[in-house]
Amino acid sequence: MKTQFLIFCTLFSFSAMSQINIKVSGNIFNASSDSVHIAQFYGTHYINHIGAKMNDDGTFHIKGKLDNPDYYVLRLNKGHVNLILRNESDIQVYGDGENLSQFVNIVNSDESDNMYRYVLKLNAWNAKSDSAMTVIKTDPSKKKEVNRIMGQEYQKFQGIHQAFISKNPGSAALYAALGSIDMNKDLAIYESIVKQLVDNFGDSPSIQALHKNFKKVKANRLANDNLAPGKIAPDFEELKTDRTSTMKLSDLRGQVVLLDFWASWCGPCRRENPTVVRLYEQYKDQGFTVMSVSLDKDKDKWLQAIERDKLSWPNHVSDLNGWASSAPKKYGVSGIPFTVLIDRDGKIIATKLRGMELTNELSRIFSN
Repeated sequence: MKTQFLIFCTLFSFSAMSQINIKVSGNIFNASSDSVHIAQFYGTHYINHIGAKMNDDGTFHIKGKLDNPDYYVLRLNKGHVNLILRNESDIQVYGDGENLSQFVNIVNSDESDNMYRYVLKLNAWNAKSDSAMTVIKTDPSKKKEVNRIMGQEYQKFQGIHQAFISKNPGSAALYAALGSIDMNKDLAIYESIVKQLVDNFGDSPSIQALHKNFKKVKANRLANDNLAPGKIAPDFEELKTDRTSTMKLSDLRGQVVLLDFWASWCGPCRRENPTVVRLYEQYKDQGFTVMSVSLDKDKDKWLQAIERDKLSWPNHVSDLNGWASSAPKKYGVSGIPFTVLIDRDGKIIATKLRGMELTNELSRIFSN
């Protein structure tokens, strides 16, 4: 997956709201430029704000006012350096004007420096990705080998990406990480970073625009997501273990229900069962129960697993059609274990809770 990072800015003005004073100075050798500017980059063009002359030895000093705290660039004739500027920022930038993409040191703004160093690694990954695509287009017979190598390289970059997020909590630098996150797959992580950016740099027009867009995207997604928190869990009816009687999910209305999709042949499911048993025993007298939907095909193995794992709740159902089973299809189950936690009114609280996450959520519910 190719990722991108682009400092983007809103195209409307907040100039009367939060004007800031800034200083940016330093030394850029090999600059081949007689001036530098604080600008904003819109992908295809720049808008300059304030600037200064560059001395023959590469030193410069920019001082002035900007309309808003935001993401800016220090612009030269050849290239630019991304900066995060706040009120009273006093940042020094030192670098090689012939290679600003590799040799820059940013002083007195850890968030700008951390963002710069992450973007270096992001750009390196993008370059490898572009090179791999060129090789495949030139010689399709190398596709398998190139994909194998790039799979390893992608895992390395993901390690860098995750480390950057974990080492920069609440930092405006996290803006650079958003382009490497698939919002459709990792909505919770994306939302967490957006929240941190709003909390830390909410007076930035770029973050305001990001937040506004994210809320629209999330609202549209949740409107089309049958398993979104707050929605009524889809009802279904299925055969119980005696193979003659049936039960519906809605029969459990009035209780907090863990809807648990599992199978006797599923190792992770079986390893998770002791946690579910412990939580059932802990909270069953307070209105908690479990409804287990098996993706088994073999009745005897299903029943043996229930007994061996001491799954003592009475709500065990299955049509014994494996992955073709109707209930998992209704819930879009593509891997197990898969859980849905449902409140007393039949509304979804959360999906995919396991282990400590499930323990913490039930503790929160039953401590109120």
